Amino acid sequence: MSLTVTSDSFAHGQRIPTKFTGDGQNISPGLRWTGVPQQAAELALIVDDPDAPMAEPFVHWVLYKIPASATALPEGAGNDAKSKAPPGVMQGRNSIKKPGYLGPAPPRGHGTHHYHFRLYALDKPLDVHAGLEKTALLAAMSGHVLDEGELVGIY
Repeated sequence: MSLTVTSDSFAHGQRIPTKFTGDGQNISPGLRWTGVPQQAAELALIVDDPDAPMAEPFVHWVLYKIPASATALPEGAGNDAKSKAPPGVMQGRNSIKKPGYLGPAPPRGHGTHHYHFRLYALDKPLDVHAGLEKTALLAAMSGHVLDEGELVGIY
């Protein structure tokens, strides 16, 4: 079975509602997933925008230490991890060096941007601290990804 990521707020390849963007309420959308490998120890999520006018994709959200038994993140989990994300989940830093979710808000006149919500199933718990940036999380996950799923939204 393959890891599949969905949202009740938008379909794959469709527009992300303004509520979940920097032009709206800037709260993280709810996410659901199925197909987590049975041997997965934990999950990690990275949300980025490869269409950003920068050398590297703009990182909107880094979340890790998600229990492998979890099947969803509620709306707002990236904004208030203590009350909405599963226990033990850690927020990483986005491209503006702050923890938590930063909603899409591409530069005016820059066209459509694609936001990749990538969920990774890992074969072992990561020995990491809170506040990692995307590159550090990817390094920690290297060699331990069992499967990954992706939901892409546009804005």
